[in-house]
Amino acid sequence: MDMIKERFSAKADALAAEIKDILKEHGNKKIGEVTLVQIYQGMRGITGLVSETSLLDAQEGIRFRGYSIPELQQKLPKAPKGSQPLPEGLFYLMLVGDLPNQDEADEVTEIWQRRSHVPNHVFDAIEAIPVSSHPMTQFVVAIMALQTESQFAKKYAAGMAKKDYWDAAFDDAMDLIARLPRIAAYIYRRKYKNGEHIHPNGLLDWAGNFAHMLGFEDESFRELMRLYMTIHADHEGGNVSAHATHLVGSALSDPYLSFAAGMNGLAGPLHGLANQESIKWIFEMREELGVELPSKEQIEEYVKKTLGEGKVVPGYGHAVLRKTDPRFTAQAEFAKQHIPDDPIVNTVWRVYETVPPILQSLGKIKNPWPNVDAHSGALLVHYGLVEYEFYTVLFGVSRALGVMASLCWDRALGLPIERPKSVTTELVKRWLRGEDEIWGE
Repeated sequence: MDMIKERFSAKADALAAEIKDILKEHGNKKIGEVTLVQIYQGMRGITGLVSETSLLDAQEGIRFRGYSIPELQQKLPKAPKGSQPLPEGLFYLMLVGDLPNQDEADEVTEIWQRRSHVPNHVFDAIEAIPVSSHPMTQFVVAIMALQTESQFAKKYAAGMAKKDYWDAAFDDAMDLIARLPRIAAYIYRRKYKNGEHIHPNGLLDWAGNFAHMLGFEDESFRELMRLYMTIHADHEGGNVSAHATHLVGSALSDPYLSFAAGMNGLAGPLHGLANQESIKWIFEMREELGVELPSKEQIEEYVKKTLGEGKVVPGYGHAVLRKTDPRFTAQAEFAKQHIPDDPIVNTVWRVYETVPPILQSLGKIKNPWPNVDAHSGALLVHYGLVEYEFYTVLFGVSRALGVMASLCWDRALGLPIERPKSVTTELVKRWLRGEDEIWGE
């Protein structure tokens, strides 16, 4: 058993015992009250999941094992001569619960390098569908084709003991994460670069090699990929991609099947596809106004036009956050350091100065501030990754870090199949009339 697996096993055994004690003493205590609005409108605010890897605070934003994004940028190991955190270090933190040193992060890199080979039939599966297919469609097809490699599925079919579920899930998670950059880059080069593929560079870190296979050799783009993969990795357990992965995994579907489910959720316009919509909105605004860098006054009029047409401004608002997303801030700081004069980046900053006051004036918006999607596209466009339909695939590669770490914990803690109670509107009406006393059972 390798070092990371041994440490995870020890942590999992200890936490499982602690949770058992907590439930024995406090299992019948209530956490909050559920309202009809919550039931009918997306279960917002209902605490019903445990996700060990991260926690979202309305004011401070995402914290990974207690660490904020600025703290992670300072404390996580970095590539040689780099200033951005290595995603390998974040994965170690989410999985094991401790900040890694440089050697520990480098070991994750080496493990993923060893496990990164993608079988030929996965590429054949991608090639079997039209090149015009959305990149996320191709991505999910590839993940499903890769499922043939699942150790969890093979060992479960052979009669694996329940206590060993986490071990097989761990191996699948590591294999899947290791192979995703190769698959994603293949899709990108197939769809946008005439199928001219670039072989992996085994001397590079996970995100750096991803940038290389996409076709971008600029070191600052590699740094952007390290930052991008880190800040998009996790956002606690209730978002669609994380929840879908957890839900399907709770049925003991293997990590490949579970992650494919999560990626189908990520492809939705209200979730991961929002990063595509944000940069598309800026492109459309610049085209309609006929200027490269719109003024604040022009942006204000275009925003009002967008809202007047019953649309939203993509990249603004969040279900939980009540301030500017720290992930937006991290990207803005990167832009100020590397590309401060870029016109699209400056457009994003002017939109940031313009949109919140307008949304606040409507009196209906709880959070008028930008989220992560409002900035990421502008950075990618600067470096030449202008194919915004591909942005959600980038998001998906990153999100694998968090949801796979969480899935390992799900199996290590023996979490059961997820099966919430549903009710009919007729039962709701009977309950409101006082005709049914067995509400929620």
